[in-house]
Amino acid sequence: MEKILELMKLGQRLKEELRHSWLPTGRRESVAEHTWSVALMAIALEPYLSKEVKMERLLKMVVIHDLVEAYAKDVPLFYTIDDQEARAVKYENESKAIKQIRDLLGGNGGQELYDIWMEFEQKETYEARIVYALDKLEAQIQQNEADIRTWLPIEHEMVFMLGQYTAFDPALDELRKQVEAEGEKKLEAANINTNILKNPKEQRE
Repeated sequence: MEKILELMKLGQRLKEELRHSWLPTGRRESVAEHTWSVALMAIALEPYLSKEVKMERLLKMVVIHDLVEAYAKDVPLFYTIDDQEARAVKYENESKAIKQIRDLLGGNGGQELYDIWMEFEQKETYEARIVYALDKLEAQIQQNEADIRTWLPIEHEMVFMLGQYTAFDPALDELRKQVEAEGEKKLEAANINTNILKNPKEQRE
């Protein structure tokens, strides 16, 4: 019970660890708020998924996937999107963090947290691919709700990058289309030309 209490104290840090995403009220979103939103989306989407899903494991993965940020801090996707070295450093820091968490809780419980996080990172199971896609969709949903003045130029492009995460499942991809359409509408309302943003990788090359 003492180890569980220590884990809960660690988890409290996610209420204070802020993401780049902004809320409509003008403050930044916490990692804990992001995690809750991903969990809600997973519950709502479950009946529409193309395959049966291990929902208990999926929800555990949602809760655990960003727990490492209590130690490693949040690193926005746009910091690593075109930088292999930055991605490697992020993975190394988060790998150290999940080992610390495993050892903090100890026993079978600690090992389960470690195994579920590694499954998420490897993105080979259906559940892991769903959580990864929802993680990216939630970030864009939150962006769409925020004042566009909080968006960085790279985030204009990222509206149109979501398909690579959702194409494997029709329900996810349909949700992606809705989220993308909202993002595109927001960009156009700010007089931003979306036509040149729809193939961002090619634009950068």
